[in-house]
Amino acid sequence: MIPKVLSGRYEPQRLIARGGMAEVYRAHDRLLDRTVALKVLFRELSVDRAFVERFRREAQAAAGLSHHNIVSVYDWGEDGGTYYIVMEYVEGLPLSAMLRTSGPMAPQRAAGIAAEVASALSYAHKHNVVHRDVKPGNVIITEDGQVKVTDFGIARAFNTEDSLTQTGSVMGTATYFSPEQAEGAGVDGRSDLYSLGVVLFEMIAGRPPFVADTPVAVASKHVRENPPSLSDMSPSVPPQFEAIVAKCLMKSPQLRYQSADALRTDLVNFSHGREVRGILGSDTTTVLSQAELLGAADSGAGTTMALPQVGALGGGNGKVPGENVLGEAGEDKTHTGIYASVLVVMLLALGVIVALLGQSLGYWHLLSSSPAAAEMAIPRIYGQSISSAEASLSAAGLKPGKVSRIPDSHASSGTVIRTIPPEGQHVSKGTAVELIVSSGGQPSVTTSAFVPSVTGDSLNTAESIIRSAGLQYSANFIDSILAANTVLRQTPSKGTKEPKGTTVQLYVSNGTSPPPAGVTVPSVASDSTTAAANALGKKGFNVSSTYSYSYSSAIANGYVVGTQPPAGSTQPYGSTVTLVVSQGPAPATVPDVVGDTLSQAESTLVNDGFTPTEVCQSVNPSSQSVNPSSQSELGYVISQNPAAYSQSTAGASVQITYGALSCPTTSSSSSTTTSTSSSSSG
Repeated sequence: MIPKVLSGRYEPQRLIARGGMAEVYRAHDRLLDRTVALKVLFRELSVDRAFVERFRREAQAAAGLSHHNIVSVYDWGEDGGTYYIVMEYVEGLPLSAMLRTSGPMAPQRAAGIAAEVASALSYAHKHNVVHRDVKPGNVIITEDGQVKVTDFGIARAFNTEDSLTQTGSVMGTATYFSPEQAEGAGVDGRSDLYSLGVVLFEMIAGRPPFVADTPVAVASKHVRENPPSLSDMSPSVPPQFEAIVAKCLMKSPQLRYQSADALRTDLVNFSHGREVRGILGSDTTTVLSQAELLGAADSGAGTTMALPQVGALGGGNGKVPGENVLGEAGEDKTHTGIYASVLVVMLLALGVIVALLGQSLGYWHLLSSSPAAAEMAIPRIYGQSISSAEASLSAAGLKPGKVSRIPDSHASSGTVIRTIPPEGQHVSKGTAVELIVSSGGQPSVTTSAFVPSVTGDSLNTAESIIRSAGLQYSANFIDSILAANTVLRQTPSKGTKEPKGTTVQLYVSNGTSPPPAGVTVPSVASDSTTAAANALGKKGFNVSSTYSYSYSSAIANGYVVGTQPPAGSTQPYGSTVTLVVSQGPAPATVPDVVGDTLSQAESTLVNDGFTPTEVCQSVNPSSQSVNPSSQSELGYVISQNPAAYSQSTAGASVQITYGALSCPTTSSSSSTTTSTSSSSSG
């Protein structure tokens, strides 16, 4: 049990999350009259000084991070042996919950979310903080689509050298470990980028790259095994996206993106349909597949090596991309050194020429005004005067927009409260930015109020929140599988401005509707695996991360043939359904029909699943080449194509040539013709 009010100020309202070290409550800050998230350290850990110190360090590290993609930390304290952190309360869903309910995402959507996470990580890394626990559960998506990274619960300043940063201490979540975390080695920001790569993989494939029965086994796979091919698990994934993920998942930190900014640039460019240039470096636009990138990494196992550049990709020597060709250079090290020196000089000279030519033609000016280069973040101008804020915007290449004034007792009159678009958002150069400025004091007449969000709250909590906003409510109880007295939805919706005294209609669970005993499995035949998983998830089924496979001549390779249990059957709510995925038409062995009569050959081929195609050929009656018993070739199969016992696919055509005294001709110069007759003799 925790105190009803911590430090005489923070009042816990309801439990919203539970982690490895603490519980998180939605709480009310009595002093500032606002909703906050209250993170309370477990009592059994409060007696451990090391845990308390880590908890305090977490608060100090996170409190120094002020970024629109990072959940803010407001306060830290202790009350009667209960240690707590006060954080920004964010309404939204964890990415983990979205993936469970909606299944895999489109690559562009996944890239957009990951780009925002990379923006948060970039800011943290520049302030010497590594998150160390990047995972879907620590990424929150708000109702308006904003991405927030939370729980720097394992993040610590990586330039701190003390007992809390011992080499060999393993922190984080095994599924999203970097190889260096799994080995207990020191980490830097590139470890977070590996973990974000795992999250990207999961957003597309519907499962993380490495799964096993125990965390130790998963950690071992991060160190020793290459991830499965993302395109094998999601055939429609673009190669540029697959290569971005593969670069994040390199075992060696030197082969990954070297900064969160570099990763964010590629993700933004991909999500906007622009060219992705950072996959191998800024000097090449060649896109490697995941297998090729992993091949490059394998050839340099245990060492630092550069990824292959354009000249190394299939350079006419028969080697696959990423294959180690350095051994051949050992045959003449002296010549190699001379050639390398000459090449460096030539490249430098070429670079100077290109730079001068580009400047004279105005190319660099055009490049600097490209869409990617024109994007910039709106600067922080909170608390500045109007003139100072306008000067800051102009200096940043943005256009000061209109000025709107609103009452605000917490900010001095004439100072900027916020901007539209908000600070930190990336916009095009020259975008007009509206300034919201405090007029001081409070409104003289408060006749209206903004409707608060109470969806998901208990009815008692919702009543308190709505009445404190000067509004009324009416409860409408409906059947639901959720707990009784849980608010399911509301009208008007959150943020709507209404006259004070307006009644907010609440639709509340009566808790009397249990989950359905049985649900009919829907038909998902011919759907993609992603669409099928979404359809099954909406019906309340879990979808197995492993597929069953079956041959099909009717459904294309990679698409769903059916399910186990089958469509139309009734299964328990929440049970697991396995997708049966097509491998294309089944392979089949062509039978030997040479020497058979035409009718015998046709019957054999049809029975074996092939389509016979007949070709007539005039023969000399004296020829006895086909039948060893001197039987005539007339009416018998002389040859076939494909050959007997070769592999083909069910339904494929097999051409059979039979002998006849004379054949219908389509021209005077032709003695053979394709017969459309099914007769057995010439």
